[in-house]
Amino acid sequence: MTTIQPARPATTTSTSGVRASALAAWQLVEDARYRGANDRRVHRERLRLLAERAVMDRKLARDTLRG
Repeated sequence: MTTIQPARPATTTSTSGVRASALAAWQLVEDARYRGANDRRVHRERLRLLAERAVMDRKLARDTLRG
């Protein structure tokens, strides 16, 4: 019967950890830029649509009051 020894934990060098952290940080920044620009555009379009609806509602109310 053979003795089973536990496997040694995988060790990483410090440079690969730093490299992975830098890559993760860069990806977060890029994601924030992409999502931020898109969200602002969508938000701006939604605000414009709501403003257009408000103008149409006011014109309709004004026209119905005039007869």
